[in-house]
Parts: sequence; structure tokens; C-alpha cells
Amino acid sequence: MVNAGIIGQAVGLFAVTNIDDIVILALFFAQGAASRGSALRIVLGQYLGFMAILAVAVAAAFGATFLPESFIPYLGLLPLALGLKAAWQGWRRRDDDERVELDHGPKALEVAAVTFANGGDNIGVYVPVFATSGLPGMSVYVVVFLVLVAVWCLVGRFFATRPFVAKALSRWGHVVLPLVLIGIGLVILVEGGAFGLGFG
Repeated sequence: MVNAGIIGQAVGLFAVTNIDDIVILALFFAQGAASRGSALRIVLGQYLGFMAILAVAVAAAFGATFLPESFIPYLGLLPLALGLKAAWQGWRRRDDDERVELDHGPKALEVAAVTFANGGDNIGVYVPVFATSGLPGMSVYVVVFLVLVAVWCLVGRFFATRPFVAKALSRWGHVVLPLVLIGIGLVILVEGGAFGLGFG
């Protein structure tokens, strides 16, 4: 029988380590609002990115290190590059009154890259929890996390489709999204001390 306490811990752990993903998801959903199939690509990308995080964390919990700790700060290059790309595309189309939102909305692999990079620090939190939970406990964490990814996608889409939020994101999303992605990239790089950027 599954311990309800582990489920509660899994929910709490997911929430505190992924709360910022809701904002990013809302921006992605707003970006692809006018594009058919965009929502499915965003959900797929979110799952791909998060499953990659889980795969690395589970492997590390069993003692296999596929992603050296010193490499994690450099994951910031992924959202930084995507943010710069989005900024360039938005600037290039600034005079187009019938602008198509950034290549018909975000691509699944772009969402996955941002999700994985933004969750790189989550790996360090998940590994000791998984390692001390045993295989049954780890399985519960993984299942709960994967269910909550869907919940996070629904919440992100909910915010993106609220009239006030949708209007604001429609007007400013092409500016905010690149800034958020670039900001995430820089924070990951600086906090991790990549390229000697750390303050400590």
C-alpha cells in the first residue's frame, strides 16, 4: 500500500522546486495561442524536459553520473540562446502588423530544453531524496511528479487564457518571454559559477 505521507512529500517537493515553471508555461501557452497544435507541443516539451531531469536524478541516485555537477551551470546556455533567438525574431517582425508568433509558437524541443535547463538545480535536490527513499518510494515520487507535470501545464494554460492575462501577454509576451528566458539563462550561469561568473 502506498504511504500517503510519501505522496504528500512528493507533491510538496515538486511544488517548491517547480513553481517558476508555471510562469514560463503561461508565457509559452500565450505565445502559441493562435497556433493549432501548439498546446500539445508545449505539453510534450514539458514532459520531455522533465523526464530528462528525472532520468538524470534517478541514475544519480543509483550511483551513475551521466551529468557531472560541474556541467549543470552551463545548462543556462540553453534558455539564454532560446531567449536571444526569440528576441531576434520578435525584433525582426516588430513592423509586421500581422505577425505570426515566433514560428507558430514554441517547438516541443525548445520547451524541453528550457524545462531541463531550468530544472538542472532540481537534480541536486531530487538525488538525495530518491537515494534514501528506496525503489518503491522513488517510484511513488516519479509517478506523482509526472502527474503534477500535467497539473502544471493546466495551470499555466489557465493563466494564459484569463482575459486580463491573455490580453497583457498578447501585447507584451513577445517582449517578456525573451527577457524571462535570458534572465533564467543568466541566473543559472551566474549562480553556478559558469565561466567564472560566480560571486562567491
